[in-house]
Amino acid sequence: MSQFLSNCTADAMASAAGQLMAGDLVAFPTETVYGLGADASNSHAVARVYEVKGRPNDHPLIVHIASMERMGEWASDVPEYAIALARSFWPGPMTLVLKRSELAGDFVTGGQDTVGIRVPDHVVALALLEAFEKVGGKGVAAPSANRFGHVSPTNAGAVIEELGDYLQSGDVVLDGGACNVGVESTIIDCTSGAPKVLRPGAISVAMIEECTGLKTTESDSSIRVSGSLENHYAPIAKVLLCETPTPGQGFIAHSSIKTPEGVIRLAAPNNDEEFAQLLYSALREADTQGLAEVVVVQPIGIGIAVAIRDRLARAANGR
Repeated sequence: MSQFLSNCTADAMASAAGQLMAGDLVAFPTETVYGLGADASNSHAVARVYEVKGRPNDHPLIVHIASMERMGEWASDVPEYAIALARSFWPGPMTLVLKRSELAGDFVTGGQDTVGIRVPDHVVALALLEAFEKVGGKGVAAPSANRFGHVSPTNAGAVIEELGDYLQSGDVVLDGGACNVGVESTIIDCTSGAPKVLRPGAISVAMIEECTGLKTTESDSSIRVSGSLENHYAPIAKVLLCETPTPGQGFIAHSSIKTPEGVIRLAAPNNDEEFAQLLYSALREADTQGLAEVVVVQPIGIGIAVAIRDRLARAANGR
């Protein structure tokens, strides 16, 4: 077992919260992917997140909080529709981008006047955030726990594989099992009169519009957010879309699509939700097996299929 791995007892949560207060990093599971967390009010700790990930400093981080009651500490102007979204979908796979308060420093926001906030829907993440609050913490800044541009980790082993060489003795990886959703949160710009989806996720446009009674506007926002580069979420293997797999290639597709002879099946999900859950671990498996190419038959339709296609389009552009 890695020196960084920890189980998730109440004592472990209290200890991890103490590590965050001391400026160390704590990787933890959420329902989407594993995050690499630091005290969001500690510039030195947050700088280590950028260093460990190899992430550009102008890329903002998402602040994770234990409940929507903390939202006002990080945001200075919260529209009614953002409150409605928070009530409906938090805890859950949704990040709201709001005008920042003084608490949200440039080192978290990437120098922008906005901040991304979310309440994750995972028992370990919430226990950690609540334990952190008890020792005086305000929020945990946490991007995905992987090197910048690589495939996000959806289990603790993948975190160690990605970051084990970059972590220090005080850092911790909380093992909370596999993530349920499997792709990153929906990011919604809430700084204008209507919501704008900046990154698709499990909370769909239809869900947002039904909740707010507002039509979402086109994503023409200039706000920088996580995972918005054209090349991202990419394994070492080349990801190919809209192709027929040939012998020796990896293959990811719905279970209803048969595996051609000589092709290496990496995942055969039964539905779109399972597709999202398995996608990143399947892409990682391609690299574990040393495959040069992976062919993916993308899911069609709306809902989380939109998020899957978004991630695959970026993965196909490589690192």
